[in-house]
Amino acid sequence: MDPKEEVEPSPEGDELYKIRHSLAHVLAQAVLDMRPGSTLGFGPPISDGFYYDFVLTSPITEEDFPELTRRIKKICKQGQKFYREDLDAEEALKRIEEMGEPYKREYGAELIEKNSLSSLSFYRNGPFLDMCQGPHVETTKEIPRDGFKLRSVAGAYWRGDSKNIMMTRIYGWAFETAAELESHVRAFEEAQARDHKKLGRELGIYAIDHDIGKGLPLWLPNGTIVRDELERLAKELEFKAGYQRVTTPHLAKESLYHTTGHLPYYEEDMYPPMELMESTEVSEIDDTDGIRQTEQVKEAYRLRPMNCPHHHKVFDAEPRSYRDLPLRLAEYGQVYRFEDSGAVSGLLRVRGMCMNDAHIYCTRDQIKEEFKAVMAMYQEAYDILGLDNFQIRLSKWDPEDPKGKEKYVDDPENWATSEEMLEEVLVELGIDFRTGIGEAAFYGPKIDIQFVTVTGREESVSTVQLDFAVPDRMGLKYTGSDGKEHVPYCIHRAPFSTHERMVAFLIEHYNGAFPTWLAPVQVQILTVSEQFDEYGKEIVAELRQNFVRAEMAPSNDTLPKKIRSGTTKKIPNLLIVGEREVADGTVTLRRYGQNKQETMASGLFVERLVDAIQRRSATV
Repeated sequence: MDPKEEVEPSPEGDELYKIRHSLAHVLAQAVLDMRPGSTLGFGPPISDGFYYDFVLTSPITEEDFPELTRRIKKICKQGQKFYREDLDAEEALKRIEEMGEPYKREYGAELIEKNSLSSLSFYRNGPFLDMCQGPHVETTKEIPRDGFKLRSVAGAYWRGDSKNIMMTRIYGWAFETAAELESHVRAFEEAQARDHKKLGRELGIYAIDHDIGKGLPLWLPNGTIVRDELERLAKELEFKAGYQRVTTPHLAKESLYHTTGHLPYYEEDMYPPMELMESTEVSEIDDTDGIRQTEQVKEAYRLRPMNCPHHHKVFDAEPRSYRDLPLRLAEYGQVYRFEDSGAVSGLLRVRGMCMNDAHIYCTRDQIKEEFKAVMAMYQEAYDILGLDNFQIRLSKWDPEDPKGKEKYVDDPENWATSEEMLEEVLVELGIDFRTGIGEAAFYGPKIDIQFVTVTGREESVSTVQLDFAVPDRMGLKYTGSDGKEHVPYCIHRAPFSTHERMVAFLIEHYNGAFPTWLAPVQVQILTVSEQFDEYGKEIVAELRQNFVRAEMAPSNDTLPKKIRSGTTKKIPNLLIVGEREVADGTVTLRRYGQNKQETMASGLFVERLVDAIQRRSATV
C-alpha cells in the first residue's frame, strides 16, 4: 500500500474496508490479464474506493473501462477464495523476484530493513498473488458487483517521487450497495462542477504559469478583489479587537529559523537556502587613515515558511511590560513552503501563500480569555460568510509517538498544562469538540476548525494555537508587576487560513456565485439597445461614485445574450435598462439564480445596494 494515500488500517470487522481492498486486487488481476507483462506498484483501499498503480505494457484509457469492468465482475462471480501466506524475509523477496515485480521487491526489502521484519505476508485469489497485509473478504462473491465503478485514469510517480518512474493509476469507487454508490457518484459530479480549479479559471480568479512555477498562483483582477475584500473584513474585525498591524520581510537569515525550531522540525518543507557574501565590519575606524576594516562573510537566507519568527522579533524590538500585554500583532504575510510536487493542487495546496496571521503575546492568566475572544471573532467572521457546517478539533501531541522528540518540543509538563487549559476553554464556551492525538504543532496544542464542504470533503480552514516553547527559545521577555523578567506565552491565530485555501473553499461553497459584497463584479448594466447606453453609463458612474464595482455589458450583444453572459459569469445583480426605465428613471433588477425581475427607482436601488454591501448582507 502507498502510505501517502492509504486509509487508516481498519478493524477486522470493517466489511467495506475489506471489499475495497479486495477490489484493488481484483482490478490488478483483471489488468494483468488484459495487459500481460505489466508490473505492479501500490494498490490500497482509500476513503471512497480503491486504486492500483501499474507499469503497463500498453496504455489503458477510460475507453477500456467497459471491458475492464466486465472482467472484474466475472472474477467476482467466480467466487475466488482469498488465501493468506506468510513467508520468511529471504523467501519472501525471492518469491517477489519470481513474480517479476521489481517495485514490489524494492518496497518489500525496505519494509524488512526499516521495521526489522522476519517475514512478509502474501494474499492469493485465483491466479493472482500479491504482497499484502490484508484483510480481505472470504471470496470474491462477497464483493457487490453493482457497488463499484471505475472512476478515472491518472499518472502517479512511484512512491510519490518525481525522480521515479511515472505509473498509471486506475481509480475506482466502491460501496456496499448500488444506492450508496449512486449517491456518492452524484456528489462527486457536483464536486467536479464546483471544483475551484475549474471555476477559478472560468471566473478569472487565478492562473498558474509554467514560467512562474508550480504552486505559485498569479492572482488575476477578479481574484485580487476577492482577496482584498476578505482582507478588509479581517482588518475590521482585528481593529475592533485591539490588534496592531505590522509588516515584515519575506525572508530572513537561516540562523533565525534555527533559533525558533523551524529548521529542525520543518526543514523538508522549506525552500533551500540562498547563500550570499556580505561585508561585515571587523574593526573600528583606523584613526590614521579613517578606513573601516571589513571582511566578506557567507550568509544563508531562507524564504520564511511562517510569519511568527518575524513577529517575535517585532515583540523584541523594544522593552515590554506586563502593562503592554496582551499585545496583539497582525499581518497578511506572504510565506513559502516547498510542498511536494505531487501534493500541489490549485489553491488548496500551494508553495507561495498569504496568511491571515496574528500573534498574541500574553501572560499565563490571560490565555483563556484571549482564546475565548479569538473564538468569538471566528464565529463573527463565519456568520458574515454564511459558514455553519464545521467541527472543532482539539489537536494534542502524542507522547507515545516513537518519533515524538523529532516532532514536538520535549516538555511533558507544559504539554499537559496547556492541553488542559484549551480543553477548559472549549468546555466553558459550551463547544462540542473531538480530540486529534498527534495533530499538535511542534510548540504546543491547538484548536482546529474543520469545515465540511458542500460536497462532503473536510478542510482545515482556521486554527488557533498555544505556543509555550518558542518565546523562550527566542529569549522574549516582559517585566512583570513584581519587577522581574518573565517569558510571555504566544497565541498563533489564523481565522482565514491562507488567502489561497480560503478562496478555494469559498469558490466551492458559493459555487462561484459570491454574495454581492464579495463579488468581483457587483452590478452589470444590460441595455436593451445602444440608444439606452448613455442612461446605463450614468447609473454605472453613480454606482462607482459609491465604490460599487459596476460595469456595462457589451452594447453590441442582444439582451438575451447579455443575460446569458452575465449569468454565466455569476454576476449577482443584472440591471436591465430600456425605453420604460429611461422614461421613468428606473432600473429592472434581475438577481443571480432568480427568474423574477423587480423594477424600482434607480436611486432606491443604489441606496439599497450600498447599504447591503456595507452590512455585507447576502442579498440586496
